[in-house]
Amino acid sequence: MDEMQEIMEDFLIEAFEMIEQLDQDLVELENNPQDLELLNRIFRVAHTIKGSSSFLNFDTLTHLTHNMEDVLNKARKEELKLTPDIMDIVLESIDLMKALLIKIRDNGTDSNSGIDISHTVKKLQAISDEKIDTKLSPEKPNEQNPLADEPDLDYTNMSPEEIESEIQRLLLKRQNADKQKRSKKKKEETQTNKTIKTKPEEEKIKQLKTKPEENKIPSTGVEQTVRVDVRRLDHLMNLIGELVLGKNRLIRIYSDVEERYDGEKFLEELNQVVSSISTVTTDLQLAVMKTRMQPVGKVFNKFPRMVRDLSRELGKNIELIITGEETELDKSIVEEIGDPLIHIIRNSCDHGIEIPQERISAGKNETGKVELKAYNEGNHIVIEIADDGKGLDADMLKQKAIEKNIITEREADNMSDKEAFGIIFKPGFSTAKNISNVSGRGVGMDVVKTNIEKLNGIIEIESEKGAGTTQKLKIPLTLAIIQALLVGIQEEYYAIPLSSVLETVRVTQDEIYTVDGKSVLRLRDEVLSLVRLADIFKVDAILEKTNEVYVVIIGLADQKIGVIVDYLIGQEEIVIKSLGYYLKNTAGIAGATVRGDGKITLIVDVAAMMDMAKNIKISINNLINEAPPLKTKNTPSDYTVLIIDDSNTDRNIMKKCLKPLGVTILEAKNGLEGLEIVKNGDEILDAVLVDIEMPGMDGYSFAMEVRKYNKFKNMPLIAVTSRTRKTDRMRGVESGMTEYITKPYTPEYLTNVVKRNIKLNTNGASHE
Repeated sequence: MDEMQEIMEDFLIEAFEMIEQLDQDLVELENNPQDLELLNRIFRVAHTIKGSSSFLNFDTLTHLTHNMEDVLNKARKEELKLTPDIMDIVLESIDLMKALLIKIRDNGTDSNSGIDISHTVKKLQAISDEKIDTKLSPEKPNEQNPLADEPDLDYTNMSPEEIESEIQRLLLKRQNADKQKRSKKKKEETQTNKTIKTKPEEEKIKQLKTKPEENKIPSTGVEQTVRVDVRRLDHLMNLIGELVLGKNRLIRIYSDVEERYDGEKFLEELNQVVSSISTVTTDLQLAVMKTRMQPVGKVFNKFPRMVRDLSRELGKNIELIITGEETELDKSIVEEIGDPLIHIIRNSCDHGIEIPQERISAGKNETGKVELKAYNEGNHIVIEIADDGKGLDADMLKQKAIEKNIITEREADNMSDKEAFGIIFKPGFSTAKNISNVSGRGVGMDVVKTNIEKLNGIIEIESEKGAGTTQKLKIPLTLAIIQALLVGIQEEYYAIPLSSVLETVRVTQDEIYTVDGKSVLRLRDEVLSLVRLADIFKVDAILEKTNEVYVVIIGLADQKIGVIVDYLIGQEEIVIKSLGYYLKNTAGIAGATVRGDGKITLIVDVAAMMDMAKNIKISINNLINEAPPLKTKNTPSDYTVLIIDDSNTDRNIMKKCLKPLGVTILEAKNGLEGLEIVKNGDEILDAVLVDIEMPGMDGYSFAMEVRKYNKFKNMPLIAVTSRTRKTDRMRGVESGMTEYITKPYTPEYLTNVVKRNIKLNTNGASHE
């Protein structure tokens, strides 16, 4: 039983693979009916599926393929011509074969499948029995009957010599024609034999020319492959993602260690280990990604049949040109782009390509062209769908959108042509005059845009009235691991997919304007909407009174906005993790990732975030003007240092050492008390001296708590302790300490460490 199950699984895999190509081959055969090799290949597929299904007792599938095989066999023998009408029936049979194979896959049998093949079988039998016109068109007179083009002569008025001469001329003409025909046939047979087999003499010469070492391992001529369950590949990809996170964290820890222990001997060996792990992880990641890659041709192969059927349905002549089908994409993306491409190509055929009469009137070839091509561009794949149809009319699109209350007249007046083309992506918008099976139901292009953006991709459109339209899809090669820009707002980190980041700039308040209650940024020749990331995600944040702010310019298709962030952290390779069942629908958030320091970072959904930004009306200039002025520190007494130690004696010693500096000193008896002063105190601290061994909360725990807040990430934390072991020093670095001072120390040493950390010089004070 297990053996038969394995045979059936192999049959289904093989059958689906073979039938996947049939649609494309049949359409190609319809355009090139003389291609005998292609016809034989199609016949062999039908014959193979018939034989296997008969062995496995799939009677319905066997009956269907047997009758289809008869039709194809007659075509092979040149007993019938595959006209478009006959091809319709053959393609109808292919569709039924697919449906039956799906039923067999799901139910294990094709009996009681609910699929009626009787009508199609009757049509196939009618073709085989010649009950409909299946005869080949007569050949040209000079090929089949060289005398057919001779004029009829009146022999009654010719003398016997003229008749004899005419007979000789006609016989000679017929002999020459027969001779040419035999010569042509012999040449074709010779050519066919050369392609089918190699002559023994040539084979012997080839063997003599082969080097001896090349004969050691005989070639089997069979590709060595192993079928792997997709779930195993998914699991492997998840493990690689975790490994990448570990690599990032290891690199982060090494950077900290290198900074703190510069000159130590162990650093060189540690560097070699980290570099090796990083390289191997990257190579392993690429290798696993390649195992998941599939050629985009698996999607493209279905479109020749679709365009052929649409051409007949719409009464148009349309040629589909496909290039770059060998370009590879992650399997999960290949499965997702099929539906968007169907919508786009159907629209190109219906709305784009004109009927033959209109094309001829416009001075075009009566056959329209739809070009589908794919190519790599960095870490993305670009898919272009271009047609040479009538193009988009920007004015007509605006008028239709106004009529449907999608845009206002004022918005239409301010729209460029490229912005007007984007109207076709609005929900409920359609330019079709009549509802048909092809289009006109008000759904389609908005779904296309949504689906592409779910893949972190973008869609752009270019068009010229009367010349055609090009739609460009830009999609990442994989969805599991992406490059991102990390930014910060107060204590929160966010990751923005790098594919949507156009540039980062620092702008002054003079470059920010307020228009109709909204902030805008003039960047070179463009005016962009400007919002704070804190306002989009409703994070409590105070915009400091400063001359410059960080702005990330984000682009999606033809839309751009400027997003203000508190600071830029840098670029990082991130692994996308789901937010889980309860948080997965959080607006503006696509997922989360684990950073190199082990903390969680939210990943921005760029499309959703840009939609959310449209509803924000906040004047950035007003926020800056209302912000409290920055406290300037011109004298040593303007600086504040917090001393945390449970020993009153140790606190007094530190106060005495720092007294010559003239700085303001605050005190705390333990870590908890010190943390309260740091978080909620009125003073802005310039440095903290903290003991390690304290009751309630030790110095390590205090440092880790402080570093959780981004606004304190640069505040100097100076450990003052009697612990001298290297492991203690290492733990201090890991917890976030800036300096590590061991007791006993000299007053000069402590003073110099504090001065260095708060940038206090002997001639005055300069705070950076």
